[in-house]
Amino acid sequence: MTTKKIDRRIARTRQMIRDAFTQLIEEKGFEAITVSDLTEKADINRGTFYLHYKDKYDLFEQSKEEIFGELERIVGDAWDIVNEEYQKNMQVELPFSFIIKLFEFLKENFVFMRVILGSNGDPSIQCGLKEIIEKKMYQNFFQYVIEENRMVPLDYLFAYVSSAHLGVIQYWLKSGMEKPPQEMAQILSQITFWGPVKAGGLSFSKSET
Repeated sequence: MTTKKIDRRIARTRQMIRDAFTQLIEEKGFEAITVSDLTEKADINRGTFYLHYKDKYDLFEQSKEEIFGELERIVGDAWDIVNEEYQKNMQVELPFSFIIKLFEFLKENFVFMRVILGSNGDPSIQCGLKEIIEKKMYQNFFQYVIEENRMVPLDYLFAYVSSAHLGVIQYWLKSGMEKPPQEMAQILSQITFWGPVKAGGLSFSKSET
């Protein structure tokens, strides 16, 4: 019981520090942040901060690792879920549950994700997220490929899909998450399955005169 209380207290303190960190990045940028800024914003003393982190760089790296670890877990579980749900429902117009979970996770960490994936965010993080998507696609995609039907090299396909997914996520965060996770999951699923031409309702046939 005591251990659980301590664990909750530690988790709560770390969350307070990360929330303060995120707000300060928005307000003044990462480079201008000091430990004093963090402790004042989080309403803790310096000793408490140093119990958890060496400095602001350590705070950033740990926060990034926690976020990426959870994102990788969600994406890693995706393919078994995709196969199971597709075989069961055979309805590509319905969003897969893992995509809903992805957007729900992004919503829960909205402020931090908006900062690190925004225009002033760290490009290495954006590249890292795309690499997670591409890596999981490489690991799981080949079993579903029918070579005679493939129209483009897979590495270019993976690069396109990962960049497109990241672009949708960034736009959603930038817009203040105007649409709920369920709707965003459906939008992303439609674009992924049908492609931009069909999903966008485009037609290149000449109109009859």
